[in-house]
Amino acid sequence: MKTITTVYLTLSSTVLLFGSQPLMAACNDVPRQALENAIVAAESAGTDTGGYGLPMWVTMVDETGKVCHVATSGTTGASAGNSQWLGSRVISVQKANTANAFSLDGYAISTANLYSAVQPGGSLYGLQHSNPVDSTRAYAGSPNSYGTNRDPLKNRRIGGVNVFGGGLALYSGGKKIGAIGVSGDTSCRDHAYAWRVRTALNMHPSGTGISTVNLNADGDVQTPLAGATVGDEMILTGNGGYWDAWSQPACPNSTNAVTLDNGTLQAP
Repeated sequence: MKTITTVYLTLSSTVLLFGSQPLMAACNDVPRQALENAIVAAESAGTDTGGYGLPMWVTMVDETGKVCHVATSGTTGASAGNSQWLGSRVISVQKANTANAFSLDGYAISTANLYSAVQPGGSLYGLQHSNPVDSTRAYAGSPNSYGTNRDPLKNRRIGGVNVFGGGLALYSGGKKIGAIGVSGDTSCRDHAYAWRVRTALNMHPSGTGISTVNLNADGDVQTPLAGATVGDEMILTGNGGYWDAWSQPACPNSTNAVTLDNGTLQAP
């Protein structure tokens, strides 16, 4: 009887322990079909995303950095690299990993926001060399499955840090549930395209991030960037003011695509 009681108490404690833990976000929070539908919506934006209109790779990771989906607006399989940038497949994973790794439930940072800070002399110089890609996983598996639901990157933690536009954290109910990474064109279009995908998923943050809440070196709260509403907008380099510290340069064919609708702002 004593042994049975002990086991009962142990099992009860285990149930209580697990019951007290916050639920982790899961890949099924964004079904693959929902992501594919969001890619179609991003495609419909046309020239409003700038760039050259090239096919895109879109990767989603969960909040632990595990790859949930790898999709493409172009060709899947071994011949994908003949019509779109094959190197962008792994870059899309890096961007998703970066946006997830450096955003929080209450503070969003896009990969575009990190560009200036990691340049030589910048406050985050060297960040781009941390958390390297696991090449044994990134290039394993059959190319025949690239971009499909059986992509070899799926269910793996690839790592990597990328510091130009295209990576955005995903939010649901005020909680970060992971991130998406987009690559395949100019970095400005990558960001605008990712913004369109996240809009279609209805998974923007709640308005707290680099462009809406920030402090200078003295700890003084800065005036939010004009037009910023979400928090992790891409900020294009301006005239040397405060917000240039979180900006990236404009890209070819990007100057006509600076709008609130695609998450791109101009620093003063």
